[in-house]
Amino acid sequence: MTIAGSIILIMLGAILTWAVEFDLAGVDINVVGVILMLGGLAGLAFGIYRIRMARRATPIVEEPLEVYEERRRYGEPPL
Repeated sequence: MTIAGSIILIMLGAILTWAVEFDLAGVDINVVGVILMLGGLAGLAFGIYRIRMARRATPIVEEPLEVYEERRRYGEPPL
């Protein structure tokens, strides 16, 4: 889950919890909103953790070693 998807879930859950006064038989909209917010928070925490681990695992690139190139002509004997 991406960070944007997690934020959308948090916003949708907040809307269902505090702004909607709709009654549905057998379903409590407030509980559904809280569940969506908790899922969004968990996804956000996981997304941030994943980004931090990816940045930490980036290898440090050192200066490349010098490369020697050997050129010979066909008439020269091998070294």
